[in-house]
Amino acid sequence: MQIANIPHPLAITMWDFSWLERRWPGAGYEDWDLILDELKERGYDAVRIDPYPHLLAIDPQKEWELLPVWNQQAWGSPALNRVIIQPALNQFLAKCKAREIKVALSSWFRQDRDDMRMLLKTPQDLGRVWRHTLDSISDAGLFSTILYVDLCNEFPSRWWAPFFAPQAEAKAKVARDTSDGRRWMHDSIAVVRTAYPELEYSFSFISEIDSQQDVSFLDFLELHLFMTMWSDFDEQVGYTYEFDDSQGYANLVQKGEVLYRSEPERWKRALSHGIELAAEWSRHAQKPLITTECWGVINYKDWPLLNWEWVKELCEYGVRQASATGQWVAMATSSFCGPQFVGMWRDIDWHRRLTDVIHRGPLKVEAKKWHKEK
Repeated sequence: MQIANIPHPLAITMWDFSWLERRWPGAGYEDWDLILDELKERGYDAVRIDPYPHLLAIDPQKEWELLPVWNQQAWGSPALNRVIIQPALNQFLAKCKAREIKVALSSWFRQDRDDMRMLLKTPQDLGRVWRHTLDSISDAGLFSTILYVDLCNEFPSRWWAPFFAPQAEAKAKVARDTSDGRRWMHDSIAVVRTAYPELEYSFSFISEIDSQQDVSFLDFLELHLFMTMWSDFDEQVGYTYEFDDSQGYANLVQKGEVLYRSEPERWKRALSHGIELAAEWSRHAQKPLITTECWGVINYKDWPLLNWEWVKELCEYGVRQASATGQWVAMATSSFCGPQFVGMWRDIDWHRRLTDVIHRGPLKVEAKKWHKEK
């Protein structure tokens, strides 16, 4: 079952590169059987993971040494780590298949010791490593488990796609809606689509949410949407996305919940505005929506004096607003639906309530039209 054939909107979660990297004692992903059973118990239908395509295509059985992206966030590893991609990837997929959990593939193009991701010089290179990845899955008889492929997380972010504009200055913003951006997306998808035409392909975005962009070469829109993108919440809190400094979290402790509670309707309106922009782009482009990273603040974690209740409140609002538009074929309840976020993960009733909302949500005209055309 690919997304063109789903009977109702799917509840999906993001396990990114954590599924393979966070396997030390207490990190949350040591026992895949346990956490997949727990995911199913909470009502989720699908999970989005990173199969490390740039490394798998070189040597799927090599032990790769990975550098940390950050030490302040709970996604992935906060320190040097090592992974072997296969057979772990196919073992994980087999466990998902046994539970009828679909798997969306994406990549954050994790940096290894030799920075092999910079070998991706052309769109064809990007398409080729994804073709190798799907070959590895198909050869094991697990292809039917794949829901879709997002060729690059939040393209063309310099954190996740440094190969796209390697000459750009470190702090420069790299635009996606350019001839080069469109060429990379179109041409890389063409390579992998030729080999596996039955799958749906896209690139996920967190910027340039603009209904006039050409997305004709994408099968769906994968938009990451947060209240903070349409408000000055971060600025008022003093959260500046520090990767290696705890000051941002100190500011969240001091100001985050207090600021939200002072004007909850204001922050909900900001989120609602972003959701409507996404829905309008979906209607304009006649492409269904998927969102796997959302809805309130971008970063959060279990931490002294940080409370999950206000985060869950805003995420619930986002789910209900997005579901009501009928434009989403799959959505997450938050970016924190994983076992490493204990305060979020343990609230089983909250997850079941929201996954029920997602499952009961409508699919409106544009999404249904896309389904028939596929």
